[in-house]
Amino acid sequence: MKYTAVNFVSADIQDWQKDLLIADLGDIGFDTFEDTEEGFSAYIPSSNLDLQALETLLLHQVVDYSLDYQVQDVKEENWNALWESNFNPIVVDDTCYVRATFHEAKPEYTYEIVIDPKMSFGTGHHQTTSMMLSYILENNFQSKNVLDMGCGTGILAILASKKGAKSVLAVDYDTICVDSVKENSELNNITNVKPLLGSKEVIEGQKFDCILANINRNILLDQMSTYADNLDSNGELYISGFYEEEDLPILRKFCEELSFSFVSNKVLDKWCAAKFIKK
Repeated sequence: MKYTAVNFVSADIQDWQKDLLIADLGDIGFDTFEDTEEGFSAYIPSSNLDLQALETLLLHQVVDYSLDYQVQDVKEENWNALWESNFNPIVVDDTCYVRATFHEAKPEYTYEIVIDPKMSFGTGHHQTTSMMLSYILENNFQSKNVLDMGCGTGILAILASKKGAKSVLAVDYDTICVDSVKENSELNNITNVKPLLGSKEVIEGQKFDCILANINRNILLDQMSTYADNLDSNGELYISGFYEEEDLPILRKFCEELSFSFVSNKVLDKWCAAKFIKK
């Protein structure tokens, strides 16, 4: 697959502003990001690059800071070397070790997850994914029917399975993600994770004991009513992909209107994850 790099340069962008911009770039198809000395680079399959959509996004997003960018093609033979050099193993809560296929195994950890990113989101490195993994580690998933909404690589679904889930439905609207879930499930010898292409419409009428949704605030608000309908009484909802100060009060109020009880939240570098129980 041919990729294009958009190299962003800014002398005064703040970390939180960069995080918001990266999140919005993800919404228009960019799927890999790399810090540089002058800013950061964003990568997208060349066939998905829409310069008009990029210009529109920047027009509305870039406020109170300067930003320039340059577009360049990435040589195909350099792509794997690029993401491999930026993909390092991580450890979550001293319990779960997440690595790629080209990293050494470490059987001393209780849980080991092998992920072949395939340029899709969800390797555990982002703060939101790390917090969601932490929530799964802390809670009981034994014999539960689980939904992983916006599953990316399937990392959350795989850990839920390793924690004893009876079944896991992994839903994403991106075909690359659906294929990635299949491959990563095989890498981890997981047989009870079912990937499914689509969005909230494909889960209507189904019931779950637990829902995992690491997406973003707007999609969470759009899909929350569906989660409420599909979650059994006393079922657990774990959400992330939003900020604590700006977004958590909005999401908490909306969830409580749908008969969810707030349990707790986690914060990492201004990003937030939260747990709710369906009444």
